Amino acid sequence: MDEGSRLFAEQLRRTRLAAGLSLSELAKRVHYSKGYLSKIETGAKAAGIDLARRCDAALGAEGMLTALITQPGTAATRPDSPEEAWTGEVWMMNLDSGGSTWFNPVRRRDALASGAALLTLGLTERRASAAVQDESNLQAFQAIFEQHRKIGQTMSPVMVLPSLIAQTHTLRELAMVAKGQTRERYLRLASRYAEYTGWMTQETGNDKAALWWTRTAVEMAGAAGDHDVAAHSLVRHALITLYREDAVQTIELAQQAQADAKAPARIRGMAALREAQGHALAGDDRNCRSTLDRAVQLLESVGASDGMVLGTTSITSMGPLVTAWCLYDLGRPGQAAELLDTNLTPAMGRRAHTRFGARRALAHAAAGEIDQACVLAEDVLDSAELVDSATIRFDLRRLARTLARWSSHKPVRELQPRLTSALHAPVS
Repeated sequence: MDEGSRLFAEQLRRTRLAAGLSLSELAKRVHYSKGYLSKIETGAKAAGIDLARRCDAALGAEGMLTALITQPGTAATRPDSPEEAWTGEVWMMNLDSGGSTWFNPVRRRDALASGAALLTLGLTERRASAAVQDESNLQAFQAIFEQHRKIGQTMSPVMVLPSLIAQTHTLRELAMVAKGQTRERYLRLASRYAEYTGWMTQETGNDKAALWWTRTAVEMAGAAGDHDVAAHSLVRHALITLYREDAVQTIELAQQAQADAKAPARIRGMAALREAQGHALAGDDRNCRSTLDRAVQLLESVGASDGMVLGTTSITSMGPLVTAWCLYDLGRPGQAAELLDTNLTPAMGRRAHTRFGARRALAHAAAGEIDQACVLAEDVLDSAELVDSATIRFDLRRLARTLARWSSHKPVRELQPRLTSALHAPVS
């Protein structure tokens, strides 16, 4: 038995006895078998983070058990300091006949040295100057952006990324020849494209590229005098660390975003939701709940947007859904399932609905409601196959591990082939 397993086993037994619970009673509360818990207490098996969270909740241990086995998360790769301004890069994108796409940013002087043609489609300065003088062009690009967001809710990110990248590049090039407020408006819209490209890139499972796009969005927005993207980039970065299960980094990044008093209430509210998720990962119920309260207050004060919002468009529904997300991580899957049953609606968009739907199925499974979990999982898989999301697969993997304990149960056996297929489907 290693030292960590020994300490956990001893503390679990002490805490259980102090609560006056038998192994059988604890097993019923956490939905694990008595035999399994016995092996944990004797050190024959090592406890996982999910069991530790459930025991913390069942025994009122306030995260003490979770802290004994939580390992430091992998530090997220922070964006490198850019060597050049946003104008110093050339974007190369190759499309082959088989449908594969490669994107590669290179320094402009390196591209010139290699003899690469910078504007192979003929976007000359003269043509760009003429384009930016027509106000309707900017409006058209904004309308296209909204269409991209809609398409991104219903299709694989690899389907929408080539177009997003091309549009972002065009806006960036047009901004180079524009003047004054027109230049700022083009850069601001280009930064929104780049930020959304970062999200779609994260959905492919490429965190490093997602951070590159987020950094690019910050640079372009900063050049336009729009610093909201910088605050939101911290929220986006915190989402990456959340899925790496790094509670410390998630909390720190989210708190940095909230520290910017000039950031809109919408962004600070989203940052507070992300901080709450970090506290839940750490098993800190008190700070999680107080941060959720702060997030709700901030989001309730949000007014109408200008059509170029950062992050989710369904901000009003996020409070209860993220609360349910946190309850699961705090070891209260039954409460999480009830809240998701009540508040999850298709109106929020397919990608977001599928993400929280996966958590809903997981919560029901963890609460011992296996038949209901399997029914919900079937619905989730219908959409998961369409949106093709690395972050959704995160919870589907956890669902598969949870259901594996009921592998002889008929609904589980029937679901397993499809669930396994979804987990192994390549996103790109």
